[in-house]
Amino acid sequence: MAPDAASHRPHAAVRTHTCGCTCLLRRLGTAILRAVEQLIRRFYEDLWNRWDNDAIEDLLDEDFVFRGSLGTETRGLAEWRSYRDTVRAGSADFHNHIVTLLADGDHAAVRLQYTGTHTGPLVGLAPTGRRFTYSGAAFFTGHGGRLTSAWVLGDLTTLHEQLS
Repeated sequence: MAPDAASHRPHAAVRTHTCGCTCLLRRLGTAILRAVEQLIRRFYEDLWNRWDNDAIEDLLDEDFVFRGSLGTETRGLAEWRSYRDTVRAGSADFHNHIVTLLADGDHAAVRLQYTGTHTGPLVGLAPTGRRFTYSGAAFFTGHGGRLTSAWVLGDLTTLHEQLS
């Protein structure tokens, strides 16, 4: 029995075999996209929102290159962890919420909302005890089952306005 043509249209990123079959390729492509998406979801849920140090080596390449929303650039796991811990020292309840996540192969873009309470030094400001919310975007590359790079932008103008 032939599949319904309307429900069997190839995705733009899926190549078709010479016989016209796209089923296997579509599933493989979807699995690859889901793998990158899952790495990014775990990056935020495990490494940021739960501060899970045990997951760092599972998710990040040993030479992970990171440019954070505070403008700091890091290379390697120890430098990235130091950056994350600096943010945590400024806001122990810092939370990342994924608003939108788009993936294409080994690359992904994420729209984020950050929230927290200013309980320690952050962005050059002494603790105020104020709650904050600001938006950001991140661009990731993954390879071999780990994230290899991330470049993050945050709306620091809004953050400064809320903390000043």
